[in-house]
Amino acid sequence: MIHDRLPSPAADDLWLAHPPRATVHARLRPWLIDPQSLTARIRARCDRFHVEVIRQAPMRPHADEAAALGVRAKERSWLREVLLYADGVPVVYARSVLPRKHLRGAWRVFHGIGARPLGAALFSDPRIARQPLRCARLDRRDARYHRLAVVTHGRMRLPPSLWARRSLFRLRGRSLLVSEFFLPTILDLDP
Repeated sequence: MIHDRLPSPAADDLWLAHPPRATVHARLRPWLIDPQSLTARIRARCDRFHVEVIRQAPMRPHADEAAALGVRAKERSWLREVLLYADGVPVVYARSVLPRKHLRGAWRVFHGIGARPLGAALFSDPRIARQPLRCARLDRRDARYHRLAVVTHGRMRLPPSLWARRSLFRLRGRSLLVSEFFLPTILDLDP
């Protein structure tokens, strides 16, 4: 079992419907609010795009993830963590969580996706509906920030906080939660 938890701020206070203009870099804002495929957006702004799979394993979701998925916090889920690269530079850490009971049937594509971009699969199926984006500024109080520090260790130094966005994708009444954490290097790409 994987444990990577620290106390986090209350889930209701963390994920916002809109990024506040006063605290979001103007060049980051378009990345946070664009409801289209993040994979496609990055690909359009670089010559070489690739996905590095960090981890695919059963785990317990964080409390705010469980709440968003409508499952118990201790209910085991399937986690997929990846880094998205633009021209050899990591620009996004993505974390996808799917309740294990949904791994078969509607979301079976999730299990065997490997290093293929999940976004391509999600946006190519018209039966999949995306819920509105939510965003959050995460810092050292959040376990995901620490996980990202481990994942990117030696590749870059993280700022004191990072902006992320997330949304639920629904297929046949079953939800998949996809969270995307923007690394400072995303600002090197045209918004």
